[in-house]
Amino acid sequence: MPFLIGLLVCLMGYGLGSLNSAIIVSHLLHLPDIRQQGSGNAGMTNMLRVHGRKAALLTACGDLIKAIVAVGLAQLIFRLAQIPLALDPGYLAGLFILIGHIFPVFFAFRGGKGVMPALGIILWVNPLAFLILLLLAIPVFLLSRTMSVVSLLCTALLPAVTWLLAYWRSQKPLYSVMITCVYAALVIWSHRGNIRRLLHGEETKIIPDVKKN
Repeated sequence: MPFLIGLLVCLMGYGLGSLNSAIIVSHLLHLPDIRQQGSGNAGMTNMLRVHGRKAALLTACGDLIKAIVAVGLAQLIFRLAQIPLALDPGYLAGLFILIGHIFPVFFAFRGGKGVMPALGIILWVNPLAFLILLLLAIPVFLLSRTMSVVSLLCTALLPAVTWLLAYWRSQKPLYSVMITCVYAALVIWSHRGNIRRLLHGEETKIIPDVKKN
């Protein structure tokens, strides 16, 4: 029974994760496939650059909501089944949400980079960690004006923030830190193109530099 419950949660997370909001919003608004536009990434930032704020906002909301729904359902299923788990079951669902978002079965395994779903997962499972990362993200964005820098920094810091909060709460951090390390690895890997552009000074900023005359 625990194996079947775990399998159900993993499949549910992957299925919901595969519902890529950027691609769906593009279809619903009768816009060109976002994977053929701009950077080719099916995510909020590319939607903002190519299709504007409305499409980007709908994409962000869709990715956040699917993550929150999957995490909440995973927690409910394990609670109803009364199956103990070494970590919050939301983390388990979250792993497969990210895999589904990056490699969506419904869209030829070409999805987004996992940032917005990761935010939704952490917002629901560990709200204080989300708040800390948000407070760090704001000044970084204002200084860099580059979403990939914010995404990479917050993702890289997620395991450390998770560990510090678990230590502060006198909890055992091993499993939650391990799975957030996997989260970080997935998101950083999906940003490998952004990392190359950052190293070469070619990454596009959301707010361009103001040129002085």
